Amino acid sequence: MPERHYHVIFNPNAGTALTNGVTTATLTELFSAAGLSFDIDDDDDEPLEDRIERALQGPADVIVAGGGDGTVLAVAEGLLGSDKTLAILPLGTLNGLARDLVLPLDVPTAVKTLPELEPRAIDVAEVNGRAFLHNVIIGLVPGIGVGREKIRGSGLWGKIAFTLFMIRRLARARRIAVALQLNGTDNVRVERLQTLVVANNSYDQRFGRFMARRRLDRGRLTAYLIRNLRLGDALRLTVEMIMGTWGGDQVIEYEKVQQLTVVSKKPLLSVSMDGEVLMLETPLTFAVRPKSLNVLAPALPAAEPTPQPAAEVA
Repeated sequence: MPERHYHVIFNPNAGTALTNGVTTATLTELFSAAGLSFDIDDDDDEPLEDRIERALQGPADVIVAGGGDGTVLAVAEGLLGSDKTLAILPLGTLNGLARDLVLPLDVPTAVKTLPELEPRAIDVAEVNGRAFLHNVIIGLVPGIGVGREKIRGSGLWGKIAFTLFMIRRLARARRIAVALQLNGTDNVRVERLQTLVVANNSYDQRFGRFMARRRLDRGRLTAYLIRNLRLGDALRLTVEMIMGTWGGDQVIEYEKVQQLTVVSKKPLLSVSMDGEVLMLETPLTFAVRPKSLNVLAPALPAAEPTPQPAAEVA
């Protein structure tokens, strides 16, 4: 395998970089100690879009996003359609994609293991042509989505505290009327919802896995619909979220789609997109770009062979 050259787009103002004192000198020492071929762009006075464009024109085959989720998303969007591969140095507070890919979250280990990682093609979702990696939340006060990102990976008690916070916000949320068009068909569903979450792929339903994903390459979106939530429903859902069985609850309906259009009488809707609160023009048109982004990640476990029927074995 030819030696990779890593071009690091470093955000020195990212959460973990500031907290742990990660600097350009720190990264230079770590990359050099690992014996890697690299260069570092730390010019945060220059627009990020210009820095990404320069990286695309350069010789590096791996572009490293050294920052938080906003930096990762911007670099990922810039790499779409190119022959470059994304790598992640988790320097933010949340590091959502790094967690889903099961990457090391401490910087020295993340740098040291870069040569061991393999390119993996993952999906990128979009709404009205804007890319996102995690989800778009509609209907609730978008701060719930921001709150979810703040507790991601903060332990069981943090998850419980956020769940209770979410239930309080849900209880005060008003329902909104929307029309949903699935997969570009003429079949339109009119719904009154408290919440609509459109996720890139599906969230796990396992103990301790709170809105996290094992698979990022199924080529689909998952729309989670919540119409109404009473107190008893909320208490039950709290336990189910902790136990990882919430997907079967009667208050949540979900649809797996490739395309989704959300029509509203409102010309603008407030949404949370990957934790960032935005106002988007309606209708909202969602799509997914299957396996459109190459990212360095640990090798996937080998698939177990499918057992053959006894008659075929004989």
